[in-house]
Amino acid sequence: MADALSDVLRVVRLEGGVFLHAEFSEPWCIVSQATPEDCGPLLTGVEHIILYHYVVEGRMFVQIADGPPVAVNARQAVVLPRNDEHRMGSDLSRPATDSHEIISPATDGGLAEIHYGGGGARTRVICGFLGCQHCGVNPLITALPALLHLDTQQGAAAEWIRVSFEFAAGEIAAGRAGSDTVLAKLSEVLFVEAVRHHIEALPADQTGWLAGLRDPYVARALALIHGRLSEPWTVDELAREACISRSAFAERFTRQIGEPPMHYLARWRLQVAAHRLRQSQDAVARIGYDVGYESEAAFARAFRRHFGVPPAAWRKSRGTAAAG
Repeated sequence: MADALSDVLRVVRLEGGVFLHAEFSEPWCIVSQATPEDCGPLLTGVEHIILYHYVVEGRMFVQIADGPPVAVNARQAVVLPRNDEHRMGSDLSRPATDSHEIISPATDGGLAEIHYGGGGARTRVICGFLGCQHCGVNPLITALPALLHLDTQQGAAAEWIRVSFEFAAGEIAAGRAGSDTVLAKLSEVLFVEAVRHHIEALPADQTGWLAGLRDPYVARALALIHGRLSEPWTVDELAREACISRSAFAERFTRQIGEPPMHYLARWRLQVAAHRLRQSQDAVARIGYDVGYESEAAFARAFRRHFGVPPAAWRKSRGTAAAG
């Protein structure tokens, strides 16, 4: 599963960094959601932010919308794959202060900081991010829950993350240059570990996109589809690349993912195309070719069957100017 997950994550193209070191004292409660501006020069040209909080010392609660509060102790982290607005604090029933109102901007190349609370027991948190392109339609991101909880005292990789974070946090506290670079390199590892723990904890009979990553043949096909979308894939070719018979591959993929391989491929191509139409000014024919259609006419027919209107009309209805 680890290799398959790595293959899929290479397609996502994560870019990690750290933007905030916070020290809270009880009682406290804030509401937070990261923006590209928060991440500063470390984040350039990405469309989506995956946020995480690592508790170096103390304890806090995190809550998204009306979901249950999650207790996060020292040496634990929470990852928010969709960067949802969330409350953090020692007591979430208190009025929440917007985190942007209490951030002290970074100086001399260091991290932005927060020092906030009522003067009681201390909690220290490192806040970081992963930026990525096209994450809004990537099935890995959309299949994950809104919040992942990782205990870095469990597992060999988790222990390495914990030790590295605590070392870098000490460097930050001492004001030593370069500690943010160490933490930035940890961001992707922490995310991978959180996703791996989540997948491993799924019930044995679970199906769906994430569960499919536990099947090496299905996972290999997913990585191929997402990594080489423009190729003229067939069931035979995917099965051959995955080193399994055609019939066995088709059955496993359909059982795990919930639809046949070619249905999944066609739907994913059109999702990517729609995203490109909305987010870019690339020519319709260029987008169709990039997602695997040999002609603009074939792309237009498939797009219209799925969305009800041709690509150019769909783009115009969403306010994106066409390019040639």
